[in-house]
Amino acid sequence: MRRLPPLTAIEAFVQVARLGSIKAAAEELALSSPALSRRVQSLERFIGKPLFERRHQALRLNDDGERLLSAIAPALDAMTDAVETMTSGAELLRLRLGVLPLFATQRLMPKLPALRRKHPELHLDVDTGGYGVTRLGEGLDAAIVLARDVDPGLYARRLDRNRVHVIGARSLLEGPDPITRPEQLSKLTALVHRDMVETFTAWRAAAGVPELEPLAIDHFDSGTLMLEAAAQGLGVAFMLESHFEAAQDPRLVQLFDLTVESQYSYWFCCRPRALTQRAVRIFHDWLIEALGAEAD
Repeated sequence: MRRLPPLTAIEAFVQVARLGSIKAAAEELALSSPALSRRVQSLERFIGKPLFERRHQALRLNDDGERLLSAIAPALDAMTDAVETMTSGAELLRLRLGVLPLFATQRLMPKLPALRRKHPELHLDVDTGGYGVTRLGEGLDAAIVLARDVDPGLYARRLDRNRVHVIGARSLLEGPDPITRPEQLSKLTALVHRDMVETFTAWRAAAGVPELEPLAIDHFDSGTLMLEAAAQGLGVAFMLESHFEAAQDPRLVQLFDLTVESQYSYWFCCRPRALTQRAVRIFHDWLIEALGAEAD
């Protein structure tokens, strides 16, 4: 049988790779930083090559480290899960997930029955209270957020790429003065989500009317209410294409045939060390597969 490096060295390497810090990994494994460093170095000596780029106090995986992590991390996770199953008296796993209501309604809930069938042990505590990123580690294990980008100190995976649509009531296309040109928006109220505050200004620039000013700009923290407000004729909503398509509301129409790429995307995010939790790993892997997401 071929020799293997000590399991403790492998565990140390995986933790440092995932957390990006000797100090954080040492705290997770209840070791001193020097002791953890020695374990990583022993693995590098066993393999015969460095696995990290060392920059001051930060560590970053090199190409060899990336290949090793992708090969051994799933096996280590499987071993950890097997031991947890044998030693834990509880069979249920629980994930505290922050998610915006519209994403939950349109894209998450319809897929959750498949998750339940695949992982009946996983249960979700769903929180739609907003500010998901700031509450990670303090009330939330993970969050699905709408943002231009995410704090680089967090683990983040982009879930989609989208376009902006101007969504209004079908009645706006009917009558003696139908809305067919962007300039006509000066007579209407723009409805904008608080998590996408730059959507309107980006859209008007891309549409070639950078000086356009609507009658007013009303802000919402609920995409569901934005769609309803648009359907009721209270204004036109600047929202993602996926929101419009998933709504399937016959009262709503896309007002202009313009392709404007959105600066905002949905992201799955969590603190790096949360990926060591089985519930977070299961949900993350399932979500990426279910949405067909592509990372940057």
